[in-house]
Formats: sequence, C-alpha cells, structure tokens
Amino acid sequence: MSIFRDRQVKFFSIFIVLYIALIFCVGAWFCQAQITASKSMYLEHNRAIISALLEQGISKEIIANAIFSTDTSVAGIELSNYLGITSYTIGSTLPHFSQFQNQFWLMFFGSCTCMIIVLLIGIISFLRIRNKLYQRAEKIIDNYINNDYSCHLPQDSEGEIFHLFASVEQLATMLQAKNETEHKTKEFLKSTISDISHQLKTPLAALMMYQEIIESEPDNTNTVKEFSQKIGIALKRMEQLILSMLKITRLDTGNILFDKRACSVQELIKNAISELTTRATQEKKQLIVQGTPNQTVICDMDWTSEAIGNLVKNALDHTEAGGVIEITWESTPTMLRILVYDNGSGIAPEDIHHIFKRFYRSKYSLNTPGIGLGLPLAKSIIEGQGGLISVQSVLHEGTTFSVSFLTKS
Repeated sequence: MSIFRDRQVKFFSIFIVLYIALIFCVGAWFCQAQITASKSMYLEHNRAIISALLEQGISKEIIANAIFSTDTSVAGIELSNYLGITSYTIGSTLPHFSQFQNQFWLMFFGSCTCMIIVLLIGIISFLRIRNKLYQRAEKIIDNYINNDYSCHLPQDSEGEIFHLFASVEQLATMLQAKNETEHKTKEFLKSTISDISHQLKTPLAALMMYQEIIESEPDNTNTVKEFSQKIGIALKRMEQLILSMLKITRLDTGNILFDKRACSVQELIKNAISELTTRATQEKKQLIVQGTPNQTVICDMDWTSEAIGNLVKNALDHTEAGGVIEITWESTPTMLRILVYDNGSGIAPEDIHHIFKRFYRSKYSLNTPGIGLGLPLAKSIIEGQGGLISVQSVLHEGTTFSVSFLTKS
C-alpha cells in the first residue's frame, strides 16, 4: 500500500506493531505473576489451615486427606455458608485473598498506566512530527501565494502526503511559469507601445509641419500639392509602421496559427515578388528566379510569401541601379533552402548581429528607405513556423539571406 511508503507513517506503524507485541508480553507477564501470586496465596492458606488443625490435635493423616480432597459434601457447604464463606463474601474479609486482591489491582493499574504512557508518547511524537511537516508546508504554500518560489515543498519521501506535495509543487511551477509569462507579456507590450510611440513621433511631427505650411499658403497651388504628397507619404509610412508592429506583436505573442501545408516553391516565390517586379524595373534592377519547378515546401503560403518579399525588398533597398537580386532554392532529403542574394552595399561586420532587431538602422544605410521592421518581421514569420533564417554578407560586395524549412512534416 502506498500509505506505508511514507517514512513517518512507516515508523509509526512499526511503533504500533511493537506496542501490540509489548501488550502481549505485558499480558503474559501479568498472567504469570497472578498465577504465582495465586499459588502463594493457596499455599499460605493451606499452611494456616494445617497449623490450626495440628494445634487442635488432629492427626496428620486426617489433615492430609482433608487438604488433598476434591470432594464437596452437603455438610461442608452448610458449614461454609454458616461461616459466611460464599460467592457473595467480600474479598477484603477473606484472609490471604485480601492481600492477593490488593496486589492484583496494584499490578493491573500500574501496567495499564505504563502502557497508556507509552502509547501516548508514541502518538504525540508522531503528531508533533506530522504537525511540523504541515506547518512547513503551510509556510511554503503561503510563500507561493505571495509569488515567492524560493523554497519548495519536501519531496524526499513517498506516501500520499508527499504525492499531494508533489502535485502542489507542480501547480506552483505552472503558476510561476504563468506569472513569468504574464510579466514578459507586460514588458513586451510596454516595449512595443514605447517603440510605436517613438517611431510615430517623427511622421506626426512632419504631418503637423506640412499641415501648418499648407495653412500658411492656401493660395499657393504648388506648395499645397507638394506638401499634400508629403502628407500622403508620411501617412503611408505610419500605416506601414503600425501594420508591421501589429503583425510582429501577434507573431511574438503566439496569436497567429500558421496554415502549414505543402506549397510549390515556385508559386511561393512568385507571390513574394509579385508586387516588387514593377519597382525593380523602375529602379533598373534585375530580379532573377532560379530553381526546380516541381519542388515543394511545408509552410504557410501567405505569411512565408510576405517574409521572403521583405527579404527581396531589403535587397532592393540596398542595391544600386543596375544591380542584381537572385532568388534561388535548393533541397536535400529533409530540408529546403531558399536563398536571396544581392550584389548591393552589403552589411558591415559590426551590424550583422543586429539587423534582425526592431528599428535597427546601420550608420551606413541611414539614407535608404525602410523603417527597420522588414527583417524582424521576416524572422518572426520564419521561426514561428519552425524554420531557420541566417545571413552572410561582405561590405560593398553583397548579401545572401538563407531561409530553411523541413520538406516533411
């Protein structure tokens, strides 16, 4: 039984077994003592009778026959009744028996008292040890309630109470993890709100300035037209910023469930660059797509297209006119890797470990378009599906982004 795996219960059970054995031993000793006392009383009584009869001149033969006789006569019974020796006679009035009776009760109450004391000592000791365990557990659980998880419930033994402690400890671990998650979520939201607020200050200030210029020169058509266009650009930047931040926030908090299925890589790349081919043509940059047509990859088509599109967009931002952006893919039995290469400005060694941070802008790319969220968003999308994203770059020579996915679920 699992209850006897508890060390304290096991020791108390051993004590009970020993106590029962002690009861039998004391009982046996008590019975033997009473037998001995009864025999002594019987002998003393017979000796007194023999002595009295001898003094009366009764022969030894008659006395011996009387002492060893087991027969009872009517005359003997009548004489006993006449003398007051009956079953109703008070024991204290009978010679020798009075002493035996006093000795019996003294030994009985003495033995019972000792046995009760031993039992009480065992029970009280067990309850005190158990009570200390409960008080310790109560203190630790109170600490858990107050979000203090520095101490832990004892789990160094087996038994029902320690199984309960293990369950409470598991619950405390879950609560601790939940509290830490809530704390991280609060910090994340705080950081996100701070980032959005900081990034909106510049376009909002620009909008206010443009609006003041238009108000000050309402009759100047060229001025109104110029700054209206700038207002439109600023509004688009704000919209892009807010949408990107919302997407990253939803991805990082796990509020997006990816619809992962087998997708054609060729179709994936086509969706990713569909809105960028016109820009590449206008900027006189060449987009080259190469890869096995029938290759498939397990991913969410829409989100992955956006991630790869952000990589291509980043390549366009950092490539001069006449530059080349290549999108290729290669496969192994278990992995498929999509490569986005450009021969643009490249990434400085001191920047390469920071490019996936939000709003990070290198000192070498302050004049390039973008808000610093395209690469972080791509990383969140790829890693959110269990993929990997990495980068290799040489300053002034070009950059290659690598996206890897499992080809089998």
